[in-house]
Amino acid sequence: MFTGIVEGQGTILGVRSAGQARVLTVAADFDLDGTRLGDSIAVNGACLTVTSLRSGRFTADVSPETLSKTTFADARGGERVNLERAMRLSDRLDGHLVSGHIDGMGYLTLRETVANVLLLTFSVPRALTRFMIVKGSVAVDGLSLTINRCDDDSFQVSIIPHTAQVTTIGCKTVGDAFNIETDLIGKYVERFVSRGQEGAQDTARGIDMAFLAKSGFLDR
Repeated sequence: MFTGIVEGQGTILGVRSAGQARVLTVAADFDLDGTRLGDSIAVNGACLTVTSLRSGRFTADVSPETLSKTTFADARGGERVNLERAMRLSDRLDGHLVSGHIDGMGYLTLRETVANVLLLTFSVPRALTRFMIVKGSVAVDGLSLTINRCDDDSFQVSIIPHTAQVTTIGCKTVGDAFNIETDLIGKYVERFVSRGQEGAQDTARGIDMAFLAKSGFLDR
């Protein structure tokens, strides 16, 4: 589990094919002291497992499923990435709960500067915006960001100067692709509401007026 507060940046040193999967080699800009084999590191928001580690660099396997959902299908050597090691239960949660399981990709369609803030607008599939609300949270390339506005197929966020400086997002341009993870809690709530609690024989019906009346929420 992660927080969306990027720990630092890194550079992809190499991308190697392994059948239908890929192997990334990444050099971190910060000290990886305490990191061990098998640990999780979010690379541009995607949770990857450390498979080798030496001299400030690590390798990680990228599965076909992850390749299909993320920008890693087009990853190349020299590319800068955001890095965050997994949180401890004793850590402060400064961002929001981020699983590192990417839902899909978004594309930067508009970049504006208002005062000292970057306003970024992304286009995303409607399957993702169903889990977005104004003032809710979204992870973009691993950054925990607050949604300014959203509609059926796009959303907007604000980037303060500090975030633009210490992450890769400040250098991105219109047309660039990003890894998007929608709010974890929102996905569970939507799943619960859509299926309802009628038991194993009626899980597909969901919550309707009859269910609310039966459960005591409405006067009969």
